[in-house]
Amino acid sequence: MTLLTVVFAAVISTVIWYSSKTAREMKVGSLCWMFWGASLMWLGDAIFEYIELQDAYFTPAPLDMLNDLFLGLSAVALALVVWLIILLVKDPKGVIRAQLFKKS
Repeated sequence: MTLLTVVFAAVISTVIWYSSKTAREMKVGSLCWMFWGASLMWLGDAIFEYIELQDAYFTPAPLDMLNDLFLGLSAVALALVVWLIILLVKDPKGVIRAQLFKKS
């Protein structure tokens, strides 16, 4: 479930990044890299877990699936927070800069 959750997030963010010039300005590419990196990490984890468990890998307990879903959603949330920090630091539209130097 963790791999599935992050792969869906990676695909969605990549489609948004590819289809919108505004998304590219808003640094969605950084978000794509984070999601695809996490997807590769969990793909490696899935391969090694399959080697260890064999057929039992395909019949997980419902509680394990729920835990994996929460872990995947936590990874997505963390990536979104990091992306938000990048967005605030880079300030591509100059909104923060304008508010800081606004004359009363």
